[in-house]
Amino acid sequence: MANHDALPLVILTEQFAKLPGIGIKTATRLAYHVMSMPSDEVEAFSQALLHAKRTVHYCKCCENLTDSDFCPICNDNSRDKSTICVVETPKDISAFERTGEYKGVYHVLHGLISPLKNILPDDLKIRSLIARVQQGNIQEVIMATNPTVEGDATASYISQLLKPFGVTVTRLAFGLPVGGILEYADEVTLYKALENRNAM
Repeated sequence: MANHDALPLVILTEQFAKLPGIGIKTATRLAYHVMSMPSDEVEAFSQALLHAKRTVHYCKCCENLTDSDFCPICNDNSRDKSTICVVETPKDISAFERTGEYKGVYHVLHGLISPLKNILPDDLKIRSLIARVQQGNIQEVIMATNPTVEGDATASYISQLLKPFGVTVTRLAFGLPVGGILEYADEVTLYKALENRNAM
């Protein structure tokens, strides 16, 4: 069946469809919505995309996303720097911060070990985590990867690497469903998971 939309609209739809969770129908609705927006709003939207892409980078300490050398959490002197919560993505930090209960700092791996997807330990931000622990003053590392095969494998691998440093390595006591995703967990579930974490 022939596509009767203007080519630029088709291209815009295809770009929206590349975003996670956006199917072709939603992408088409978004493309048509952009066409109905005032030009200044479209300009502001495009500038926000470009500005974020050009200025946001990894924190020099925890690998979180930031527009400064260090993210606001690493710069916060009230945080407990002796406890590191290791997460898969920056979105997971937001989930923990919503609980208002965790007072330590974080480390973002930016993925999980998955040989089937050709993601190996060197592809993740594991070296910088080890370097942080080597510097001393770290008492506990909380492995807060998702309760999946890849999440468990990554947590176990990092736990083995950290053993020589004498730090306590714990794993979240998942009241979270196996195969669940941290960013969708409610605050109470995350708080209980933190509260009941177990040694590895």
